[in-house]
Amino acid sequence: MSGETIITVVGNLTADPEMRYTGSGVPFASFTIASTPRTFDKQANEWKDGEALFLRATVWRESAEHVANSLTKGMRVIARGQLKQRSYDDKDGQRRTSYELDIDEIGPSLRYATAQVTRTQSREAGSQASSGGGWHSPSSGGGFGSQNGAASENSGGFGGGFPDDEQPF
Repeated sequence: MSGETIITVVGNLTADPEMRYTGSGVPFASFTIASTPRTFDKQANEWKDGEALFLRATVWRESAEHVANSLTKGMRVIARGQLKQRSYDDKDGQRRTSYELDIDEIGPSLRYATAQVTRTQSREAGSQASSGGGWHSPSSGGGFGSQNGAASENSGGFGGGFPDDEQPF
């Protein structure tokens, strides 16, 4: 689709992702990412936090399950997706606008932590993404271990393209 606003946000999860399902059974996970700019104040010789941005985010389908099984409150993440604007009337009849991120890709930031990646079998086993060079799906997400190094049982999404002994991880 033309004209989409795609952004990348780096921040911390304010709570564990909340896993839910649509009426037709499609899984999705919702959560908030807090991103706080920091600047160094030379006169005070200290770091100062700016005003935090709290951005509500949603991830869909198999990626939602990976996120719910892999990411927890406080984790620093890098998320990429489409910024969406939604207008509505509140209970007092006032017109309000909210901004939300419809996530395509998300994973932990490795700036201050480590992660262990564990592949899972895709629900569409055997299929290969036409443009992924062996990756099952560009939005299949990755399962990343907790900050203590424990790996998730649900992650990845690798559908072929490499012999077992030549897989990239």
